[in-house]
Amino acid sequence: MSKHVAVLMGGWSAEREVSLRSGKACAEALERTGHRVTRVDVGRDIATVLRTLKPDVAFNVLHGRPGEDGTLQGVLEILGIPYTHSGVMASAVAMQKDVAKVLMQASGIPVPEGVVVTRAEAAAGHRMARPYVIKPIAEGSSVGVFIVTEEHPHPPQELTRADWDFGERLLVERYIGGKELTCAVIGDRALDVIEIVAATRFYDYEAKYAPGGSKHLLPAPISPFVYQEVRRLALKAHHALGCRGVTRADFRYDDRESGTQGLVCLEVNTQPGMTETSLVPELAAHAGLTFDELVRWMVDDASLNR
Repeated sequence: MSKHVAVLMGGWSAEREVSLRSGKACAEALERTGHRVTRVDVGRDIATVLRTLKPDVAFNVLHGRPGEDGTLQGVLEILGIPYTHSGVMASAVAMQKDVAKVLMQASGIPVPEGVVVTRAEAAAGHRMARPYVIKPIAEGSSVGVFIVTEEHPHPPQELTRADWDFGERLLVERYIGGKELTCAVIGDRALDVIEIVAATRFYDYEAKYAPGGSKHLLPAPISPFVYQEVRRLALKAHHALGCRGVTRADFRYDDRESGTQGLVCLEVNTQPGMTETSLVPELAAHAGLTFDELVRWMVDDASLNR
């Protein structure tokens, strides 16, 4: 059945450009599948814009704030517009990496050890033995992330910059070497597992979104036992945080450890990228779902009270 779909993209987070690309791809797919589409570059007046448009469904393709942290979901609930992806609570919880870790750990999902510190504390001295990772608590796409190794006598001094824009509370986590793995969940189904091999030193913003920035190995060349454990944990994390629709869970796997001991879940993305180089469309295609079918499923799945 044809619906009027408002594709919400852009916004004002650090991931604006990626969101615009995701939105363009999704809007074109929705038009191909017969929906009436309005493209909306989200600003502070989004409630007024949506009240005027009165769409049947809001297709949320915002990355970062406000689309990924529960606030946009709250606006959509108040306006009574069914929407895609996770609801208010799951979005807010997944965006706060420290809170998400507590919930995942409580569900038996292994997470890296870490500590929450202020920006000043992180800049003043090493908060744990090197190598470790410093990351903002509530940003995506690896923005504001630093890997501190034995070669770094001091923490990164970028942390002290006056124009630092990634929040005052940071997560310092043990760095886990080995493989970068990711697994998508659609509805109640865990898809396959990709190993990401970054051309740069780690899977940063450029590696994620620049053509040739990384290689995706699908299916990931790991033991069947570990492969199935990644899938099981991705689905478990999706449920532990109360997610809906499509999510993507990211893992590190130190294959020098025996069995699955070296496997940890880093985070769950409730608004994974939907560009031509994105992981979720690639995983869906591997499972026999075209990009158009994936996007159509997301519209059909949209609801309130998520």
